[in-house]
Amino acid sequence: MKSQINIKDIQTLITKLEDNISLAFFGKKEVIRLSLTALFSGEHLLLEDVPGVGKTMLARTIAKSLDLTFRRIQFTPDLIPADITGGSIFNPKTQEFNFSPGPIFTNILLADEINRTTPRTQSAMLEAMSERQVSCDGNSYPIPKPFMVIATENPMEYEGTYPLPESQLDRFLLRISIGYPNRNDEMDILKSHQLSQPIDQISSVLCNEDVQLIQNMVKTIKIDDAIRHYVLALIEATRNSSELFAGVSPRGGIAFCRALQAFALLNGRSFVIPDDVKSLAVPILAHRVIPKSLGLDNQREVVETLIERLLNNVPIPAGC
Repeated sequence: MKSQINIKDIQTLITKLEDNISLAFFGKKEVIRLSLTALFSGEHLLLEDVPGVGKTMLARTIAKSLDLTFRRIQFTPDLIPADITGGSIFNPKTQEFNFSPGPIFTNILLADEINRTTPRTQSAMLEAMSERQVSCDGNSYPIPKPFMVIATENPMEYEGTYPLPESQLDRFLLRISIGYPNRNDEMDILKSHQLSQPIDQISSVLCNEDVQLIQNMVKTIKIDDAIRHYVLALIEATRNSSELFAGVSPRGGIAFCRALQAFALLNGRSFVIPDDVKSLAVPILAHRVIPKSLGLDNQREVVETLIERLLNNVPIPAGC
C-alpha cells in the first residue's frame, strides 16, 4: 500500500477485506465490522457465545485475510503462565538460560475459553495486552505488531470456570456475541463445508504493513470536543447509577474514543458522529461496570439493558 492514502482508499480496502472475510464467515457483517474496529483500534476482542457459532473461524479468517500470524491456546485449569508467555530454558551447551517465546508472540491470538484457566494464568496476559511486551527474568521481549487477543467465553457453562476480574475485562475493547445465523446463511454454511473448509479457499487481501498503516490513520480521525463531552456524560451516568457498584474507568473512556475513531474510519468518514457513540456504547461499556445485582443468570442482559437505558436518558450535547 502507498504511504499516503485517503478515506476513499481506506473504504475500498475495508470493503474488500470485509467481503473476503464473509467468504468464510457467513452473514454476520456487523460482527465483522466490530471485530475490525477492535483490530484497527489496536485493542482486543471478547466473544461471549455458545460453542459452534464460528468464533474460531472468525479469528482464523481475519488473520488469513490480513496475512498475519495466528496462534490458538485452549485454556484449561492446568495451564500455567509459561505455557502462554514462554520462559527461560537452560541450554547445556552454553551453560546459560535462553528465553523461549510462548504462543502469545503472534499477531492474532485466539484465547479459547479464557475463563477456564486460573486467575494467575489469566493475569499472565495483562502485560502483553497492555504494554505489548512480556517480561521474564528482568528482560522485556516485544510482542510482534500488530497484536490482538480474541478471547472466547461460553456464557452457558460456569462450572469449573474462573470469571475474568474487572482489570482483565477492562483490557478488552469490545464484548460481543455472534449469535446463530439465519436460515439462508446457515444453508450457505452447510453447502460450503461439503467438500472442504471455506477458509481454505480464501487468500490474503491486506498485509501486516497495511494494518499498521490503517491503525496509525485511525488516530487522525477527528473527534470533536462535543463528542468527548457526550462520551463523558455516558461514563458519568454509569458512575452515578444507583444500580451499579462501579462505573466505567478513565481507561474505558480512552478506549471508547479510540474505538469511535476506528468505527468512523471503517464507515468511510474522517470524523466521529453521535450515531457512532450509540452504536458502540453497549459493547464497549457493558463489561466495564459492576452491577449491584451480582450472580444473576441473565446478568449480561441486565447490564446491557441498563447501558441502553442510560444511553436513551443522556442527551446529545449541543454542537455534535
